[in-house]
Amino acid sequence: MSTTSHPEMTPRAAWLLILSASAILMITMGARLTTGLFMSPINTSTGLGIASISFALAVGQFMWGAAQPVFGAIADKYGSVKVVVAGALMLAGGLAATPLVGSQWGLLLTMGFLSAAGAGAGSFSILIGATAQRLPPERRPFAAGFINAGGSFGQFVFAPLMQAIISSAGWIAAMLTMAVTTLLTIPLAWQLRDPKGEGAAAQAAHARKFVPASGVPAADPLVAPAMTLRRQIAIAMRDRSYLLLHLGFFTCGFHIAFLVTHLPGEVALCNLSASVSATALGLIGLFNIAGSLSAGYLATRFRMKSLLALLYASRAVIVGVFLLAPKTPLTFYVFAAALGFTWLATVPPTAGLVGKLFGMRYLSTLFGLTLLSHQIGGFLGAWLGGLSFVHFGNYTWMWYADIALALAAAVFNLPIREAHVLPKGAALAR
Repeated sequence: MSTTSHPEMTPRAAWLLILSASAILMITMGARLTTGLFMSPINTSTGLGIASISFALAVGQFMWGAAQPVFGAIADKYGSVKVVVAGALMLAGGLAATPLVGSQWGLLLTMGFLSAAGAGAGSFSILIGATAQRLPPERRPFAAGFINAGGSFGQFVFAPLMQAIISSAGWIAAMLTMAVTTLLTIPLAWQLRDPKGEGAAAQAAHARKFVPASGVPAADPLVAPAMTLRRQIAIAMRDRSYLLLHLGFFTCGFHIAFLVTHLPGEVALCNLSASVSATALGLIGLFNIAGSLSAGYLATRFRMKSLLALLYASRAVIVGVFLLAPKTPLTFYVFAAALGFTWLATVPPTAGLVGKLFGMRYLSTLFGLTLLSHQIGGFLGAWLGGLSFVHFGNYTWMWYADIALALAAAVFNLPIREAHVLPKGAALAR
């Protein structure tokens, strides 16, 4: 994808780009964030046990994150369209093959690796990177928030839809419906193409524009022209602010994966119907639309690190109040609405901070690495939730861990420096 922003892009073209990216994320996140609804039906059908299925879904959480810096690097070099199309085929194939397997190894292959990696190829880092590098700086935070809201809308739409199909036609029909739906991301990917030329050729041409005849690199507002991907990663991994961002995002992944995977189990422990968990998951997605758009807007007005600290601290308060409240359907719905407002609202300011620290050139890769940290937390949230249920018969200790990690994440974001990171010895102007 091109490294240049495109201030000359018409409003119609910009909206088509943003809406297409948002629709792609709506579908891929809809498929990813409804997996918890399938846990009980798959367990009933296969007899694998909650711990085994939780582990497969936990591996899927990790794989979704691990795939993103890899696919991000491919997109940075060859363009995002090819990556999204390949991901759609993987995601659809993994979902369609899941009903054909009956062992933990089979489930690890389909839901743990294939479909999770496919969803990663059509997720935040690739889509936000594809749009951020083609939009002027003042529109990037809003675009990130809007795209993020698309993922939340997918959860709102697909959670009750999948539960309705599971209840009426069975989990296999629901899984196959989701597999077919994911193929819609292929025509949507066409809008992500860069008519000025995607890939390394455009990137090299952009770099040459900032090297004058004197041979001394001029100040590029986006990136130092001679920067290679390997060098940029090395600089980033030595930067304290970037590493603190990873620690906070780890916590975000932990409790999102725990809730997506085990909220239906918590509802069942309270002797409430499966429709309560589906409605709660849908409400999380619905309210995060407002949360994501608000975060995208606020990220242009306030310090992004302060916004992140507030979001994480508020989660600790929300979970604490939930634990003290009587477990009725209304409690779950209010909890889902409150938590939903913060759910993935951390993505726009996190992506914005990565861009502010290191520029747009390797945003897909660098933000993909932060998402890998997010999904290491996701792996632990999904897996430990299953172990907690098996060993204690409930999720009490997971809720306590959620509160502690949310408070820690709020603290980790406060020392972050919101300033462009220059290579050692560089004389580039910011």
